[in-house]
Amino acid sequence: MATRQPNGGSSIYQDKDGKWHGRVTVGVKDDGTPDRRHVRGKNRAEVTKKVRELEKKRDEGNVPKAGKSWTVAAWLTHWVENIAALSVRPNTLSGYRVAVNVHLIPGLGAHRLEKLEPEHLERFYKKMQDNGSKPATAHQAHRTIRAALNQAVRRGHLTRNVASLATAPRVEEEEVTPYEVEEVQRLLLEAGKRRNSGRWAVALALGLRQGEALGLQWSDLDLEEGTLWVRQSMQRPKYRHGCEGESCGKKHAGRCPERVRTNKQAAPTKSRAGKRLIGLPDQLIKMLRLHQEEQERERLNARQLWQDGGWVFATETGQPLIPRTDWDEWKRLLQAAELRDGRLHDARHTAGTILLILGVPERIVMDIMGWSSTAMAHRYQHVTKRVRRDVAQQIGGLVWEAAKDPLD
Repeated sequence: MATRQPNGGSSIYQDKDGKWHGRVTVGVKDDGTPDRRHVRGKNRAEVTKKVRELEKKRDEGNVPKAGKSWTVAAWLTHWVENIAALSVRPNTLSGYRVAVNVHLIPGLGAHRLEKLEPEHLERFYKKMQDNGSKPATAHQAHRTIRAALNQAVRRGHLTRNVASLATAPRVEEEEVTPYEVEEVQRLLLEAGKRRNSGRWAVALALGLRQGEALGLQWSDLDLEEGTLWVRQSMQRPKYRHGCEGESCGKKHAGRCPERVRTNKQAAPTKSRAGKRLIGLPDQLIKMLRLHQEEQERERLNARQLWQDGGWVFATETGQPLIPRTDWDEWKRLLQAAELRDGRLHDARHTAGTILLILGVPERIVMDIMGWSSTAMAHRYQHVTKRVRRDVAQQIGGLVWEAAKDPLD
């Protein structure tokens, strides 16, 4: 006999086969009809308990949304291609796709979304590292699934984000040693013997990121006023096969003879702080004027082969520099200057350190470097030998001078 409540209340009843059932109204479906959930049990007491638990979840707002039950693989695929693809930058989306398709789906994809637990994630992160992945790679997978599950929670497919409960892989902050001022001078001296020498000056003196430097156009510079606008960043090229059915036999689209680029050459800076106006030192203004004259001579020599994109740092036919080619040139520059090997991004660390040496206020450093938080200033500003020596001398002068006998 059914125990039914009016006005959409919960009900408990026994069917003709003697089995017990319960139904609870937990909300309204997308089509406007009542969303009633069904539970069953061996006896009335068991069903009553399940009904009360479901009512509690309803009152706390913890009942998953009605509809199909997602697997982790299905949700991640839907999220990365239909949600993230609409709102994040191309490079961010590429990182998400690698984390989803290479790591997360093979490792966790078979789980039901609502059955995923923090322990599943933690075992997965450990397995990634046991199989040779770096902690940073496992941490990227963690950040990716956390973002995906946040959307699942917002849309009612989940009641909690288990990635927020899981312990993320620990990533040790990489120690970066900036180049000393004397080493910067050697680099600039060697760069002066090469094409696009100003490319390395804007990195070492102004701290522009690689993409920002390669994305500069002459319209961004005002050499009369001595200013430079950072507005956009050069993107690493991405391609698809241009041949029919990948008939070229090349696995990677970038090696296809008829490859077609699928992303833009440049995109706006990644944050509002990244778009910034920087003052140019007189020496750099002079260097850029000479560079402009040299580029004009190259344009005349190239004639009809010249592709005028207005790029400040370009090939001998006016095309934008490819990031990989630019990286190779940095490595050759270090070798020619007989300096230790270093990342291209170390040039940016070096610029932040030079600003520290000069005692530039942190707020101004943030504007020049394009940082949106003071935490980045602490990350980039390194104490060099010169700073340490100056501080040591100041300490000595204060302590030992103060300790002297006034009568001496």
